[in-house]
Amino acid sequence: MQTNNCPNAAQVLGKTEEHLYYLSERVAIHHNMKSAFTAVVAAAQSEGIELKIASGFRSFSRQLTLWNNKFSGKTPIKDIAGNVVDIDKLSPLELVHSILLYSALPGASRHHWGCDIDVYAPNLLADGYQLQLEPWEYSEQGPLAKLSAWLVQHAHQFGFYFPYKNYQGGVAEEPWHLSYLPLAQQYQQNIDLKELAKTLQNSSILGKAVIIENLDEIAKRYINNVCAAPSNVILR
Repeated sequence: MQTNNCPNAAQVLGKTEEHLYYLSERVAIHHNMKSAFTAVVAAAQSEGIELKIASGFRSFSRQLTLWNNKFSGKTPIKDIAGNVVDIDKLSPLELVHSILLYSALPGASRHHWGCDIDVYAPNLLADGYQLQLEPWEYSEQGPLAKLSAWLVQHAHQFGFYFPYKNYQGGVAEEPWHLSYLPLAQQYQQNIDLKELAKTLQNSSILGKAVIIENLDEIAKRYINNVCAAPSNVILR
């Protein structure tokens, strides 16, 4: 069953936490996703998979910090082959595109919505293993292969799908990223580029001028360019 609660601008932009339910001190999800998430966790557990959230809700300010750290070179940027990018050789626009491959623009991250989560299974990892959230970890040869195969087979039964299942020229493949369709489709429909531009203009984001100048292209290539949800996703 779909929820009819229309998200407001603050929720879409990651500027409020009014829509959240905290699973722990650091992990929050949309309160209307709680029952679906609880159900998928229980189903995975019955198959010996401890489904956990590596990253749930992320605020605008948190996404801004992640962005600025990459733009300034404080945090390394990787290309689609996993190689570290030399940002000194990039134009400002090239740098923006390099970041957007793996990190969303503040105000346009699906993690703002609380219905998109990055998942893993700690019981499938060796003691002391540091999760990297890279595609190879979820491949047939990776430590999280069992989780990945189970999600592909069963996630749709609980209303979830993979918005970054395949690389489509925008965001890189993210086999760990689950989206709860009944909510995500509402948030996607309520993205307002004028509101986003205004929010970015009033922020301390690095690369502000080139981002706002190219926002339409960025939206087309990264924000709206997600894989379609399969028709078998059950809207709970």
